[in-house]
Amino acid sequence: LGGILQTAGFTKGTEEVYAAQSFAASRDALRALNRNDAVERAYKRPEIFVLQRFDPLGVAGSFEDLYEYFKKKVAVQNDATTSITKLTVRAFNPRDAQRFNAQLLEMSEATVNQLNERGRRDLVQYAENEVIQAKTEAQSAGAALAAYRNLSGVLDPEKQAEVQMQMVSKLQDQLISTRTELAQLRRYTPMNPRIPVLQSQLGIIESSMRGELRKVTGGNRSLAQSAVRYERLMLESEFANKQLTAALASLEQARNEAQRKQAYVERIVEPNLPDAPMEPRRLRGILATLALALVAYGILRMLLAGVKEHVQ
Repeated sequence: LGGILQTAGFTKGTEEVYAAQSFAASRDALRALNRNDAVERAYKRPEIFVLQRFDPLGVAGSFEDLYEYFKKKVAVQNDATTSITKLTVRAFNPRDAQRFNAQLLEMSEATVNQLNERGRRDLVQYAENEVIQAKTEAQSAGAALAAYRNLSGVLDPEKQAEVQMQMVSKLQDQLISTRTELAQLRRYTPMNPRIPVLQSQLGIIESSMRGELRKVTGGNRSLAQSAVRYERLMLESEFANKQLTAALASLEQARNEAQRKQAYVERIVEPNLPDAPMEPRRLRGILATLALALVAYGILRMLLAGVKEHVQ
């Protein structure tokens, strides 16, 4: 008794092909098939020839023994040029062969689907983790910049320095005008009562100019000193925001790619029920037995002839 069932299907993706092949001949697949001892009972039927039966003497009935036996009954062949994988199950009953083949095919499809789902999930999860990290860094950089602004009382050192320099420029114009007027009065009307007023005004303008210049360039609290720290914090904040934008774009791309990336098993030939046993090949067995018998007979004749010649 014998039967062979062949099922063909094609799958996209080399990793998925190898995964399906490995699973079909794995211990997990056999464990799933052998629920309620289905595989053992199928290959231990009394009508099976004793030399082909599983554990005919009842001394090697462990799961590992069954696995080694079942591996010889399952064959997975993959054609790399056509991406077609053929699953063959050999059994001593056609319905057993069809049933085991269909179950292995379904489990292989489930394995490929599981790999697809895990690949999509890992791809999106990695992108989401990058977004979370970039968002945290952007928030930290923004908080550091806001804290520095509150502590230093400077919103934008560069713009504030421009305002201060404009004030210095106006004071310089007033200083030049006052000095010119004072020089003219001293030259033409030395006793003019406005001269002391202009001298006092000149001192006030010079003092105001020095104060405004110190705000821009002098001391640790000057705008020039604040600009160094401010520019560094601003660059860190801008860089973190750019990283966040890139991470969000990567996340969107990962989601789109996860939706497009599909590897699947498509059945070309459904599991079929064999209508005639393909094994054992009786004619080939008879001819092989006859050939071996003739060879053994020839060897025996030669041995007997040698013994007789030696005795004589």
